[in-house]
Amino acid sequence: MLQLLHIENIAVIEEADITFARGFNALTGETGAGKSIVIDAMGAVLGQRTSRDLIRTGAPKAFVSALFTDVPPLPALEENGIVPENGELLLQREIYGDGKNACRANGRPITVAQLRQLGSGLLNIHGQHDGQLLLDEERHCGYLDSFGKVFPQLEAYQICYRALEEIRRKIRSLKMDEAERARRVDALEHQIEEIERAELRPGEEEELLERRNLLRNSEKFLSAVRGAAFYLSGDEDSTGAVALLEEAEAALSGARGLGDRFLQLSERLNALRSEAWDIAETVRDMEAELDFSPGELDAIESRTDLIYRLKKKYGATVEEVLAFLEKSREELDRIQFADDTIARLEKDLEKAERKVEKAAAVLTEARKAAAAALEGRIQEELRQLDMPKVRFAICFDRCEAGETGADEVRFLMSANVGEDLKPIQKIASGGELARIMLALKNVLAEDESVGTMVFDEVDTGVSGRAAQKVAEKLCQVSRTKQVLCVTHLPQLAAMADTHFSVEKGERSGRTYTRVVELSRGERRQELARLTGGTHITEAQLTGAEELIRAAESYKVSQGMRTEK
Repeated sequence: MLQLLHIENIAVIEEADITFARGFNALTGETGAGKSIVIDAMGAVLGQRTSRDLIRTGAPKAFVSALFTDVPPLPALEENGIVPENGELLLQREIYGDGKNACRANGRPITVAQLRQLGSGLLNIHGQHDGQLLLDEERHCGYLDSFGKVFPQLEAYQICYRALEEIRRKIRSLKMDEAERARRVDALEHQIEEIERAELRPGEEEELLERRNLLRNSEKFLSAVRGAAFYLSGDEDSTGAVALLEEAEAALSGARGLGDRFLQLSERLNALRSEAWDIAETVRDMEAELDFSPGELDAIESRTDLIYRLKKKYGATVEEVLAFLEKSREELDRIQFADDTIARLEKDLEKAERKVEKAAAVLTEARKAAAAALEGRIQEELRQLDMPKVRFAICFDRCEAGETGADEVRFLMSANVGEDLKPIQKIASGGELARIMLALKNVLAEDESVGTMVFDEVDTGVSGRAAQKVAEKLCQVSRTKQVLCVTHLPQLAAMADTHFSVEKGERSGRTYTRVVELSRGERRQELARLTGGTHITEAQLTGAEELIRAAESYKVSQGMRTEK
């Protein structure tokens, strides 16, 4: 459950600490006092999308933290490597004016996405506009699937459906009119012929560029090499370094037996002569390499220009051009043999369609079984919410198979005896929508591990006896889950185990909002205000006391604890 909510610099709330209790917690206050801001703060610390406008004017950042106790072993905790300490989990979020966020779970940094994943297993917020979601028939199937937990059947169907769509995509890509096919074949054949004619090979361009650089600078290279060859090997008129070193070695050879010094000197001279001879041979080889025909450079320039033009059309490198060639060959084969491939794929398509049809039928049966159970549960919930005459039904229509199946699911209702069942959006009033949505949320939440349910003015459009029934229903829900309810109705506030007042005031020219827990006497004053406005009379205070006592009597009759 949510034990402590700490808020700093969220809109008009400079700082607030709200300690929630088990059971039913109610928040009341004047319109515009900041009740919804408390809900916004909860949403922020649960990872919901926020705006920098949420930050209090003049503050560099906003901060919210929420301490949850008795945290169950949620999969999201294990996935993110977070271990609650003594069953406690502290979520924190800082929101900066530049749009950045800093989130933590038990002090460990996490992303907003991880925060949202954790929060979804801890607390559910049901807003005042949720009732309008019932008017969107596209959501009805999702509500039913969630209640019936038909996700294994839905997943099995979607595997078959996606395989079917992949076959359809392949067939569409192969089907084209004859003119388009001829144009594409001509284009591919031209591209293939142009690349094949070039007879490219990997690494060729690098070799050509190296050779071209050598040839472009051949005079400079040749002059250097020939000069080195002359000084190393000499010519007919002069002796080169190699020959001179050989003569020096011969001159010392007769003294090798005169001592180690002469022997070492002779050996060094021999090594020097051998190295010089090796260098001379290398220079002669280089000189031979630089011997080229006058047209070789032109041929290389022409070849590199051809490669450049091919790369400009088909790829950044020779390897990419060759890959394009292979891809074009494969596409040409597909087009030329498309009829055979399409015939084979159409056989596969028939098999895939039968699989989809079979999986859709299994999914439909699972949904219809869930619908029968959901109709009964909703009917019972509505009876408890003072709507005993309302009939609720789930209608199935067959539709073209899609991502979620072949069912069109619609929620129908009849608000009055003798009236036909009709789509909810055509006949339900605001108060009826609120109660139907509350019934649906209660039913869906029964099997969830979420320990806290937040209701933000879900009583819109409800009054009188219906309001009392909604209060009793939320009280019943609070027996198994913590309930936090923002309300304007005295019946709901009176039923709460813990009552908070959200109050707005001014100080030093700034607006401030504070959240205070009310004593019994203060609750009487607040309930009287909700009933009659700012001018509170004794009669209104007496009526408020009666509301509190009636709520306590109801709890006793249900075997529940009364106010602390």
